[in-house]
Amino acid sequence: MKRTVDDTRRLLREAAMVEFAAHGSDGTTVTRIAARAGVNKERLYAYFGDKDALFDEVLTEALEELSRVVTPDGVDFGDMGEVAGRTFDYYGDHPELARLLLWEGLRGAPPVNATARVEHYSRKVAATGQAQRDGSVAGGIDAGHLMFMIIGLAAWWFSVPQLATMLTGAEADDPDERARRRAFVVEAARRLTRSPADVPAS
Repeated sequence: MKRTVDDTRRLLREAAMVEFAAHGSDGTTVTRIAARAGVNKERLYAYFGDKDALFDEVLTEALEELSRVVTPDGVDFGDMGEVAGRTFDYYGDHPELARLLLWEGLRGAPPVNATARVEHYSRKVAATGQAQRDGSVAGGIDAGHLMFMIIGLAAWWFSVPQLATMLTGAEADDPDERARRRAFVVEAARRLTRSPADVPAS
């Protein structure tokens, strides 16, 4: 069965995701991506322009999927435990995204798709701020700082898994340990963002 252009593009993006997550943009080659995809490397140049443009597209697509899954329209930012748990689940199922973001920070180029991402994060910060004004999330802390803390709390397990194992003595691929880590993330997010009105009197 003959491949369509969409099939070939998909194969190249999937191969690039694996290569970029493992080696970064600078550490891999067009030849290696094309070989993994089973596609002539000239197709990569034809469809994406160059390796850096492909990195940008792969990361942009991954972040858009993260947004669709973790914070779809209508998600309740008044429950930061739920937001943190959703974020943890996504990174657990797609640990390559954490590595792509680390490589993005290391490569010394401007952030990928920065304008759209800033707009997206601004909406999340605004939703967090509204939850603070509604009294469902603790005020007195910058909403942007708070949102960054929630993302870090959930995603750092997958950014430095070796450190998590050294501290906990457990491997990330143990289903029971993953459940314990998720429960911790959710509970910690709720405690850290709990409105004073929700704190039981001592």
